[in-house]
Amino acid sequence: MEKGCFGSGVTTSDRAKRNRGEGQKSRAMPTLNQLIRHGREEKRRTDRTRASDQCPQKQGVRPRVPTRTPKKPNSAPRKIAKVRLSNRHDIFAHIPGEGHNSQEHSIVLIRGGRVKDSPGVKSHCIRGVKDLLGIPDRRKGRSKYGAEKPKSI
Repeated sequence: MEKGCFGSGVTTSDRAKRNRGEGQKSRAMPTLNQLIRHGREEKRRTDRTRASDQCPQKQGVRPRVPTRTPKKPNSAPRKIAKVRLSNRHDIFAHIPGEGHNSQEHSIVLIRGGRVKDSPGVKSHCIRGVKDLLGIPDRRKGRSKYGAEKPKSI
């Protein structure tokens, strides 16, 4: 029996088996009879929107107001809100746009829509509704940011 690296007790042949996947238990394919008797188990799907109760919008209170850094190629801190919804679910929601007036215990309305570079953030706060103000002086794409139409002269 040959010794492995530094007398670790694992032989090189064991290590080679492990790397090839031989040492592990492999799942045998079911026989036709087994399939007839038991059938195949269907994969369970997870519900990604269980916090919203299939509602388009949901109201909640903000227990805290953190910021979070995004995934790898991006780096600007994202403003997110931990929101306790009216059905007692706690979720993270993104606050869109530049700046916000939101503080702890302010009431917000959330909608769906995930933020691709922030893991675990699957909803957005709706601006211009409840305690979260819209963005003043915004000219383009106003509907998503709760900005009113500017008065024309």
